[in-house]
Amino acid sequence: MYRVLIVEDDMAIAWAMQKQITMWGMEVRCAQDFQNILAEFTEFDPQLVLLDIMLPFYGGYHWCSEIRKISKVPIIFISSASDNMNIVMAMNMGGDDFIAKPFDLNVLMAKMQAILRRTYDFGSASDTLEHRGAVLNLADASMTYRGERIDLTKNDYRILQSLLENKGKVVSRDMLMQKLWETDSFVDENTLTVNMTRLRRKLAEAGLTDFITTKKGLGYLIE
Repeated sequence: MYRVLIVEDDMAIAWAMQKQITMWGMEVRCAQDFQNILAEFTEFDPQLVLLDIMLPFYGGYHWCSEIRKISKVPIIFISSASDNMNIVMAMNMGGDDFIAKPFDLNVLMAKMQAILRRTYDFGSASDTLEHRGAVLNLADASMTYRGERIDLTKNDYRILQSLLENKGKVVSRDMLMQKLWETDSFVDENTLTVNMTRLRRKLAEAGLTDFITTKKGLGYLIE
């Protein structure tokens, strides 16, 4: 049974989400102490966090940053502040997805289930994919380069897996979006751009500059 922590100060919204998620057989807790979300997170040890941006005392970005210091648990931001700046900020802070209020509870469930599958159902593959000395381990979704481990989010891993499995071929944006967000629900293309920008910056900082090539109007490839 998956455990889901809801960090939302609008109790009507929090209870609606809790009711819907519980119906799908998951254990759900709504945060109560908004001055110490990290303590509630540590005690409950969830597999997924639904996190509002505008919260009492400290905002969602703060708590995302604090959680990321101790865990790679998937975090979905939920907020009415759905302008591009907030979406970019949410992803750069370590969020895995962003849902704008108001939202349909069925869309929320579809996104949650897709993220949970990607995060916890990797299977038993033990192969690796290599390029330019960088090795992607399919068993634990990690990458190493020159003996150093590169921390990957689940979206980072899915992008690299798709491109390395099709090395030398262009992978379209639509194919990547389908790989990252396994749902029929609409996903803003800007979300893929944000994820790709963050991954490229991470690779460049590790010494892998120009690792991913953009083919304008077509998609991306690793040559």
